[in-house]
Parts: sequence; structure tokens; C-alpha cells
Amino acid sequence: MQRVMNFNPGPAALPRVVLERAHAEWFDFAGTGMSVLENSHRTKPYEAMQDDAAARIAALYNLPSSHTVLFLQGGASMFFAMVPFNAMGGGKRARHVVTGTWGEKAAKEAKTVAKLLGEPDPIVHSTKRSEGWAFASVPAAGTIEASAEDAYVHVTTNETVDGVQYASERGAALPAVKAPLIADMSSDFVSRPLDLGKFACVYAGAQKNAGPSGVTIVVVDKAWAEACRKDIPVIFQFRTAIENRSLYNTPPTLGVYLVREVARWIQESGGLPAMEAMAERKALALYGAIAESRGFYMCPVDEPSRSRMNVVFRLPTPELETAFVKAAESEGMLGLKGHRVVGGIRASIYNAVEEAWVSALVDFMGRFRAQHGH
Repeated sequence: MQRVMNFNPGPAALPRVVLERAHAEWFDFAGTGMSVLENSHRTKPYEAMQDDAAARIAALYNLPSSHTVLFLQGGASMFFAMVPFNAMGGGKRARHVVTGTWGEKAAKEAKTVAKLLGEPDPIVHSTKRSEGWAFASVPAAGTIEASAEDAYVHVTTNETVDGVQYASERGAALPAVKAPLIADMSSDFVSRPLDLGKFACVYAGAQKNAGPSGVTIVVVDKAWAEACRKDIPVIFQFRTAIENRSLYNTPPTLGVYLVREVARWIQESGGLPAMEAMAERKALALYGAIAESRGFYMCPVDEPSRSRMNVVFRLPTPELETAFVKAAESEGMLGLKGHRVVGGIRASIYNAVEEAWVSALVDFMGRFRAQHGH
């Protein structure tokens, strides 16, 4: 069976070699005579595999010893609440920088948690517009001011729905703040080199670039976690996960196994610099096709803030957008329909999306425009 060209936003494409390796070990994981799904998380083979997965993630980012890698559950949506539960306290205000749909959800959850804890409402810095495409940029460098007296500053490094990303080489830099910096990196984790040592906590649902759905990768500053609240349920404390090496309760064992294999594939492919270079080539090809269409395709995001993970664009009418998606599906290109909140078209071009698939999409865009353009 020929693989389709998978542009889904998540769960997303996995590298073929990862699927083949998992298939080869499906009935006999690490010589145990059973699959990884059937192995207890308390066995030495499983623990060795999980330790290896964490070590590979740490190696990809050259992570300092002050930080550790955790494998948890709940997805980014759970961490919208878990972060403020841990980090709010002492009357300090949190700050949420909102550049898209997911950042908006995180800020809303933080407000709920603040009310429960009796802490001040978080300050929200939003780039939302009143008309047109709601989110089209990240804040200009230097516009977010936060002192060490703030509880934390939360950002979403890439907005999956809205196609907005912090990309410092294009002038869209992450805020430089003295407060602890927290980031939801779900949709651009392991896609480029980044100094994670500057963050107090990074969390990422694995189902975009790093693995399957069901596992959340967390990189956390151990000292920061130790200083967090102790009066919340034990299961929600970062220190609990650190002290128990992500094994306080049963982890998503298959998900962790596949994260290990994806990290291994990234290392064998040249590491994060190679992933970044490939992402740039794919994004340039798609944005180039949009620019060359003379307005038939239109990207609503400001150029310095355009995502290299989720390329969003519109066609002249909703009817043409529906026809575009249907015609693309007939040629084996799936997952191009925009998010229900914003509409339009969205091509998610994560690490495992092959460059040949992007070339096929660019070719299709040209043919569709020739057929339907004015």
C-alpha cells in the first residue's frame, strides 16, 4: 500500500523508518518476548528505554544539567492548568503572551486557576485583531516587560491553528525577561536548535514533530520545580514527576518508545540543525507558491511571524477552498483543511513530512490555480 501525503496538524506524520523499526519489534521488544505495550513500566528493559529516550532529547538540545526531561500525560491542555497551579503564589502576577488560539486557551485557564488559588489575575499581552485573520504576528522585540517579581511569563512558540511562530532569524524573537519563562512548544518542539536552558519549563504534546499522541514531553528546570507550590495535589506537582523519573504512575509506554525512535531518527538525520534547514526549505517552497500566485493564494500572517510548521493560506472564496481540499485528497494529499475556528487551508509540514510531498503540493497548487484562477 502506498503511503498518502499526510499534512495533518496532529496526530501527524511519523518517519517511515520509525514505523518500520516499531513494526520489527512489535512482538519482541528488547528481547523480552512481548511487545512494548505489554511490558511493565517497572521492568529494566522499559526503564532503560525511557532513560535512553530522555537522554536523546537532552542531547538534541545540549540540555544543561540544571534541567531534566519528563514524559507525562494530559497534553498541552492539561499543562495550561498545571503550570499556574505550580508557579502562582505569593501575590505575584503571571503574564501570558497570546499570539493565537492555543495561547488564548492557556491564558483563560490561568485566570481560572488564579481565582481558585486567590492569586491576582494574569496580565495578558495579546496580538489579537478585531477584524480579518485574528492573529497575524508575535509582539515586537522589547515590548514584553517582566521583572523577577512576576510569577512567570508564558508564550506559545508556534500557533498551530493560526500559523504564527516566533522565529528570531526573521525578527520575531522570544521575549527576553527576568521572570521564569514558560513555553508551550507542542508544534515546533525538536524542529530547530534552541537554548532550552533559558526556560523554567517547556511542554510539548508529542503528536506534531516528536512522536504519537498520548505523551507530553516536558523539559523543566529542577530548581524552579522545587521552588513551586507544595499545597496542590501530588500528581500535579512537577517535583513528583522529577523525583519519580516520570514513573509516579503508569506512563504512556508505547508513546515514550516512539518518541525514543523519533529522537534517534533526528540524530541519525543530522540533528536539530538538519531539521531546521529542511523546515526552511519546505516553508520557502510553499510561501513562494503563495507569493507567485498573484493573490489567488493569500497568507494572512505577517511575514516575520509566519510559521515554518503550519503554513496557512486563503483562496478567493470558501467554495474554492472546499474544492481545493477535495481535489487535493483525490491526489493523495490529506489534512489540508484549515482549523474549524479560522477556516482556510493549512499545510502542516512537520519534520516527518517529506520534501517530495511539499513539492507535490506546490505542483498541485499551480495546477489548481491555472484551472480556477481569474
